[in-house]
Amino acid sequence: MGRGVAQSFHLYLHIVFLLLLCLHESCCTPSNYLKVSVVMDKMVDALLPETSPTAAPQPLLPLLAPSPLTPFTNSTVPKLSGLCMLNFTAIESMMSVTSTDCMAGFAPYLANVVCCPQLEATLVVLIGQSSKDTNTLALNGTLATHCLSDLEKILVSQGANDSLPNMCSIHPSNLTEGSCAVNDVSEFESTVDSSNLLAACGKIDTVNECCEQVCQNAISDAAKKLALKAYDLLSLDGTHALSDHSTRFNDCRSIVLRWLASKLDPNHAKEILRGLSNCKINKVCPLDFPNMSHVINRCSNGISNQTACCVAVNSYVSRLQRQSFVTNLQALNCAASLGLKLRKANISENIYSICHIGLKDFSLQAGTQESGCLLPSLPSDVVFDQSAGVTFLCDLNDNIPAPWPSTSQLPASSCNKTIKIPALPAAASGQSSLDMASRDSLLLLVASAAFIILT
Repeated sequence: MGRGVAQSFHLYLHIVFLLLLCLHESCCTPSNYLKVSVVMDKMVDALLPETSPTAAPQPLLPLLAPSPLTPFTNSTVPKLSGLCMLNFTAIESMMSVTSTDCMAGFAPYLANVVCCPQLEATLVVLIGQSSKDTNTLALNGTLATHCLSDLEKILVSQGANDSLPNMCSIHPSNLTEGSCAVNDVSEFESTVDSSNLLAACGKIDTVNECCEQVCQNAISDAAKKLALKAYDLLSLDGTHALSDHSTRFNDCRSIVLRWLASKLDPNHAKEILRGLSNCKINKVCPLDFPNMSHVINRCSNGISNQTACCVAVNSYVSRLQRQSFVTNLQALNCAASLGLKLRKANISENIYSICHIGLKDFSLQAGTQESGCLLPSLPSDVVFDQSAGVTFLCDLNDNIPAPWPSTSQLPASSCNKTIKIPALPAAASGQSSLDMASRDSLLLLVASAAFIILT
């Protein structure tokens, strides 16, 4: 046993040496990354023993990275514009969480599930909390530019990625009223049923809200009232009118969310907003599917060479694995979307089963296909600790086969109780992450190294 641990540690030192060499020689450029990746994969294969799929879903376990990321968390004093009147002090704790969720090296891989939803919630809560002093739920264009810039500087000074607005498609206009005419707090409360809105959204069931839509319906009703106050739909018709109303409705929905955030504690408001955003996030597959002609050529019109087909499939899936982490439900959508594309290309056989493709194969990998990480479908945050490093919830144990679509249509919503969805990982227990097997610990060390090499 001691000899095995020594060998594993020896291999890990080799990996660290390669990383240091890579950084020193600047070999982490796009042209050289694949070469390093191949070496890393081989070493990870040596580190990780073979495991067989489990029969039942296992709890989610935290994914830990060691402390080499510490330098990214050293706070500096940002130079702000001095022209933004928003109350940043009211959301100090939330900004700290946001900077960690969007940590420089991790942000691109956690953008669609963790970082961007958290950043969007931060902006909503910032304007909402500040409205207690300003009595307005929107900024003008000039102030919006200064305030967004100041927030970005604060987050970057705490270790966040320096390209967040571009990564999350957030612009100064997102802080304004847009086409919604109502931004005064008093006017807002005289227009909508604020008591009903607060009753529906003051506390939500994050497990069932996406299907029952209690809070979402209340928000939509309030947004419609705000939009109708400024725009009489009955006097217009045609596509242009509908398009204009759609934009106005979305802008007014943002105003509603800011008002709601003003009535709740910042941390509570953040939980509500993240819960609502996950309802939207889990409905889609965030991955881009590159050209799949190679898979089609090897697997269509009956599989004459199963080995060649699976080589092509695994090669294609490995390209998807370089994009980002996905949630359990997103992985289901990705499997369905890719399966439909392949079925339309005259691939009728279940190549997921033939080639042993699982849901984890659609998420970012840490060296081998057995180490894929599926994030939970409920909102979660990244946690940084000086001793433990970076932590986020991740399934490292469950091997769920990817379902092959049986029809030419996307699967019905997960809210449809008649639809059977493959078992998803159980919720994380309260047990300490230190109880993980040595295999997982080694995997996490390597995973951290892989992220550093990409930064």
